[in-house]
Amino acid sequence: MNFSNSTTDKTERLNNTNALAAQWESIDWEQVQKDVNRLQTRIAKATAKGNRNKVKRLQYLLTHSFCAKCYAVKKVTSNKGKNTSGVDHKLWSTPASKMKAVFLLSDKSYRTMPLRRVYIAKKGKNKKRPLGIPTMYDRAMQTLYALALEPVAETTGDHISFGFRKGRSAKDACEQIFCVLARKCSPKWILEGDIKGCFDNINHDWLQAHIPMDKRIMKRFLKSGFVYEGKLFPTDTGSPQGGAISSLYANMTLDGLEKLIQDKYHRNSKGKIENHYRAKTKVNLVRYADDFIITANTRELAVELKETVSQFLTSRGLTLSEEKTMITQIDDGFDFLGWTFRKFREKLMVKPSKSAIKSIIGKCSTIILKEGKAMSQSELIRRLNQVIRGWSNYHRHVVASETFSHINNTLYLLLQQWAKHRHPNKNKWWRLNKYWHEKNDKRWLFMSEENSLINLRSINIVRQPKLQISKNPFLDEGYFIKKKMKLKSLVAARNGEEMLEPYERETLTYGS
Repeated sequence: MNFSNSTTDKTERLNNTNALAAQWESIDWEQVQKDVNRLQTRIAKATAKGNRNKVKRLQYLLTHSFCAKCYAVKKVTSNKGKNTSGVDHKLWSTPASKMKAVFLLSDKSYRTMPLRRVYIAKKGKNKKRPLGIPTMYDRAMQTLYALALEPVAETTGDHISFGFRKGRSAKDACEQIFCVLARKCSPKWILEGDIKGCFDNINHDWLQAHIPMDKRIMKRFLKSGFVYEGKLFPTDTGSPQGGAISSLYANMTLDGLEKLIQDKYHRNSKGKIENHYRAKTKVNLVRYADDFIITANTRELAVELKETVSQFLTSRGLTLSEEKTMITQIDDGFDFLGWTFRKFREKLMVKPSKSAIKSIIGKCSTIILKEGKAMSQSELIRRLNQVIRGWSNYHRHVVASETFSHINNTLYLLLQQWAKHRHPNKNKWWRLNKYWHEKNDKRWLFMSEENSLINLRSINIVRQPKLQISKNPFLDEGYFIKKKMKLKSLVAARNGEEMLEPYERETLTYGS
């Protein structure tokens, strides 16, 4: 359909619901993603070469391209927050509204609307965390500019940063820590760091001076303000949690800590960086978002590192949390990202933390004994499997077999209570025979005709492949595809299944 550039024709085009819906549904999303990735790769290459002017031109090209706008709208309308509106109470739930948003997405005279402030409970605490919810339009704009900023962040970012980054995960951070601490000559002291209100306290002037993106648009994002209980409040510091670009700002704010530590503790008398195992200080940094650990050979050095990090953060408007920042000996163990790292007789063991175990048991208990009283067995199994599958996939690469068995036993006792509540006048063996059955020579499986509960004892432990931390997902895409398929192949081998397609096996063997 051809439209003229006149205001009347543009208005008619935006009001033509059927045409908008048809255009949205006819978009070739595979081609859209290829076009966006191609531009992102060009930005990453220009960043690696230090060509700032080219980076700026390519970012402009990406943020004004039709494909990137379509991709940004698709992302905000297909994630978990798609049904949560901002202060304008608008949602993009129809194809026509999504296509209309693509045409309206523009930086010309762009003004943000205030965030809708809500408070969510912190995990395992009585405190609450502030969350800022932008409007759908502002979310799409943030996502659009995040697409242009991400290649720069990936190319210039610290190698040991694993949170909110493409191709990286908490499991990769866990494997990095294991490699640093597993040897007999590994460091013994750990500085556990946590930044106080990282997202809420980042200095706006520092961001404006150091983040390579459109300064006018960035200022709109940062100074949008928020509405709480009908009142408007300014945002003078920080990038509120809930924004699509906030995690990028936070990561780029903390980038540079790795270089600071290398320059101070890893350079020899000739100015060359030594291997961290050979260096006497044995200082190593591993960071996931605003949580990090730094290893040291002595307690005195760990105290010195704490002061070094504090000085680094001060210029960015950040401070360390005194209650969460601790210095620990590896034989006593420490918790990080839901795992406990501890050495027993010089052997490093990584297990699910007590808080993580308590969390999964608490969730399952709530589903079984409170929400599931009136549920059918099939519905109860479906709800439990959602929780168990996600939790077990997160922990299946560490020493978790004993933990899985313990949780399995606990679930059996909870389900016994559920069955007793449903049939108080029946005996134990009657209830067992009604809800627990045999399948594939395995007895006492909680199952119905439609589905069966995941048996945690049958989950095999699969080690996470070590990530080459120097790899860039925009410049080394083949490596990340191969790594993903290698993990898939390992899981299949442990389960005795054929999970790879023929073309995937060929790619894994010969490279992409």
